[in-house]
Amino acid sequence: MAISRTALSYLESRKNLAGSACGLVGLTLTFTGLAGVYWPFVVAGLYGAGALIAPPERPATPDFPDTAGRLEALRGDFARLHTYLAEVELPPAAAGRLTELDQLLAALLEPGWVAEALSVDPEAVHALSRAIRRDIPESVDTYNRARWWTRLNPGTEPPERHLERQLGVLFAEADSIATGLREAESRRQQTHTRYLEDRWGPA
Repeated sequence: MAISRTALSYLESRKNLAGSACGLVGLTLTFTGLAGVYWPFVVAGLYGAGALIAPPERPATPDFPDTAGRLEALRGDFARLHTYLAEVELPPAAAGRLTELDQLLAALLEPGWVAEALSVDPEAVHALSRAIRRDIPESVDTYNRARWWTRLNPGTEPPERHLERQLGVLFAEADSIATGLREAESRRQQTHTRYLEDRWGPA
């Protein structure tokens, strides 16, 4: 009989793996005679304890295809990143930084003259692609894993501070891209003005 998807998912879950590991400890105690006649309760109790202390399941980071340089594909991946981030619980400060970064990236990728200017700057496209497809999801996923271990090792620097700094660096990089595009557009306008003045004379 086929195993249902839900049952298979639980068998592969961290709770079941941690519980099974602790249950094996209970079986070891049984074989050594330390558990006595209460061995079923010992095994079940250790299994339950292991399942309770297991690290929480976290959403899988999105798997982005290698289509760097294409803004339409990058917009699609940005939407997929939104779906992933919606499943993740972040502390208020980090969530605020992520919102600022999200708004800036959305403005850069919005169809229009900004996207047109971006499309002719392969380095800027590569930087945004790296941020959306790797840096942001990796930072958030690392935070999710680190915050569980922090519970076992109190007194260390909170992982949310690292996440806040990482998002701050990513925002600064995206803001630098926006500034570069704005300055390039300003230079283009000045060049065109000089061209017209040379051609027709100043107004």
